[in-house]
Amino acid sequence: MDIALPGEGGRSTRYALVGQPVQPVIGAQFSRIAYAAAHVVADPLAMTDPWSKPAVDWDRTMAFRHHLWRLGFRIAEAMDTSQRGMGFDWTNAQELIRRSIAEARTVEGADLASGAGTDHLAPAAARTLDDVIAAYEEQFAFIEGQGGKAIMMASRALAAVAKGPDDYARVYDRILSQASGKVILHWLGDMFDPALRGYWGSGNFDAALDTVVAIIERHAGKVEGIKISLLDADKEVALRNRLPDGVVMFTGDDFNYPELIAGDSRKHSHALLGIFDAIAPVANAALAKLADGDRAGYDALMAPTVPLSRKIFEAPTEYYKAGIVFMAWLNGHQDHFAMVGGMQSARGIRHYADIFRLADQAGLLADPELAVARMKNFCAVAGSMAAPLGGT
Repeated sequence: MDIALPGEGGRSTRYALVGQPVQPVIGAQFSRIAYAAAHVVADPLAMTDPWSKPAVDWDRTMAFRHHLWRLGFRIAEAMDTSQRGMGFDWTNAQELIRRSIAEARTVEGADLASGAGTDHLAPAAARTLDDVIAAYEEQFAFIEGQGGKAIMMASRALAAVAKGPDDYARVYDRILSQASGKVILHWLGDMFDPALRGYWGSGNFDAALDTVVAIIERHAGKVEGIKISLLDADKEVALRNRLPDGVVMFTGDDFNYPELIAGDSRKHSHALLGIFDAIAPVANAALAKLADGDRAGYDALMAPTVPLSRKIFEAPTEYYKAGIVFMAWLNGHQDHFAMVGGMQSARGIRHYADIFRLADQAGLLADPELAVARMKNFCAVAGSMAAPLGGT
């Protein structure tokens, strides 16, 4: 099956599909904790003002969570993959969390954790650390009140008002000391959110590392683990090697996840990844191989997903959500490619064409004929004369 896709200089080039869809292993037991940070499905017919009034297709959004649970993943809910702080507000996040926790109770073995942040407090409106603490407390109270587990997301408001490491310590000490259950921390780098530059009170990694390790050591009984999203394997390993016993590392490195999950002679990372939303069938099959002790089989499945992930998460990295939702549309999990905040416009047609090619090569086009038909229509709308050649 061939399709003409836009390439360099705006010219269309023939692309012959080569991939065979990878089949997941239903019922597989993983040797790693594996969270997929899940996206939300917009309702394009109800969104009269996509930039400021998001509308969600709740049925399709919940159906996608069932897809992930069926493949053995836990779900990281209402995180940045769902566009928290980029078109998806706290009011909608509360509804998403409420529905997801209730839905999880209907599925044997389903698990999820939900993002607790301060995004209902505009950074410019935060005057003191107490304002930040109150915002965190409100979101923790909602999640825990629903019977959920919290992921303590990085705070733009805290980054705006904190004067140094001691201010971060004060906020995290307060929230962790009063959390009702174990919490997952999230260290999100400024490549994902420029407003988080200098998080933990320093632009120097080693100094920031000392601060976060000290916080975790004081609250080791309350911290399940920490997700680090700096797209730097060496920095993740440096933190991983300093974690107290019983506190786990969740890789958020969408560039280097295969080797970090596999681990080294000392330790390995578990996973809390946005890319798992897009590569769930292959990640499932690979993690099943790893659990069986088949490292070569794991590597063979995971390796082709890395160029795809690096394309989806290329700079400006914060727009990666568009590629995640594009993959869901190509694979039939939703009937449209529209996003809250109009985020689908954040990437250009050549970027999406590259994703199409790389997804095929990774065995991630579940129904190639459907994907080709949708890609043809998408290219036509984008002004490209791409059309299937010799295929559907």
